[in-house]
Amino acid sequence: MKRVIPFVLATCLSLAGSAVLAQDFPSKPVRLVVPYPPGGPLDVSGRLIARDLQERWGQSVVVDNKAGSTLGPDFLAKSAPDGYTLMIISSSPLITLPHMTKSSYDPLKDFVGITQTVALTYVLGAHPSTGITTVAQLVEEAKKSPGKINYSTGGVGSGQHLYVALLSLAAGMQLTQIPYKGAGPALQALIAGEVQLMLDVSSGIIPAAKAGKVNVLMVTGSKPLDQLPGVANFDSLYPGVDITSWHGIFAPAGIPKPLQEKIAGDIRRSLEAPAVASRLRELGFEVSGVSGDAFNAIVRRDYDRWGEVIRKNRIVID
Repeated sequence: MKRVIPFVLATCLSLAGSAVLAQDFPSKPVRLVVPYPPGGPLDVSGRLIARDLQERWGQSVVVDNKAGSTLGPDFLAKSAPDGYTLMIISSSPLITLPHMTKSSYDPLKDFVGITQTVALTYVLGAHPSTGITTVAQLVEEAKKSPGKINYSTGGVGSGQHLYVALLSLAAGMQLTQIPYKGAGPALQALIAGEVQLMLDVSSGIIPAAKAGKVNVLMVTGSKPLDQLPGVANFDSLYPGVDITSWHGIFAPAGIPKPLQEKIAGDIRRSLEAPAVASRLRELGFEVSGVSGDAFNAIVRRDYDRWGEVIRKNRIVID
């Protein structure tokens, strides 16, 4: 009994200290790591949130672009869990890359998900020269000639690659991936007719579709897109097969719970700010704000299910 009392007292003092730390946070500049070059969708959304947090906190929020699939996560994993170093990243590569190549970080052990910022809607498009206008036509043609229909991606193991791989598994068809160095060149290849298909974020492919350069076959998720009325949703075609992608803000593992909750609450308020929310929707994002245990459950679920897709398709990055 005598040993229990000091332990309980120490625990209470630790919790009290964490609560005070959360109340005083931040007392100095905060770094937001973006593991991509400036100008991309993730960088733009990160800067929108950082700008609002800076005004909210009265402290600088410095966006630090550490381009490279592992450079940003490696840096975060080695940072102090004090809330002053955060990272915004997409679900791919954070939870998919470790399944495809040797990684120095474990997304489930080295990080804590603070807040899911947005969910992404993808659009499957075909070049008009194919004559394909529906998923049913695509599946029929692909089954007639397995592997003959090709699709562009931003690289092996990219979101575009994995999501089409999952679609192919669900539909029982075989397509051929043509990897490019980034989503931009991959989309240009579709528009030019170098490839026949691409699955891309809605903000990328919709302008090409409206210009008549791409036939839209499907949108991901369960909600119709206002910009593409009447286009089938993936969920309605293949119920129970979930193609989702998201952006989220993470901290190093070990961050005190009160501090985690404080940061998450402030980020949610930033996401709800009219100027931030409207701009994110313009970019084709669905504002989320899922935080804490619920967000970390999503991370674990997606880590497991994408690992299964990667193994079934034998996707490896040398």
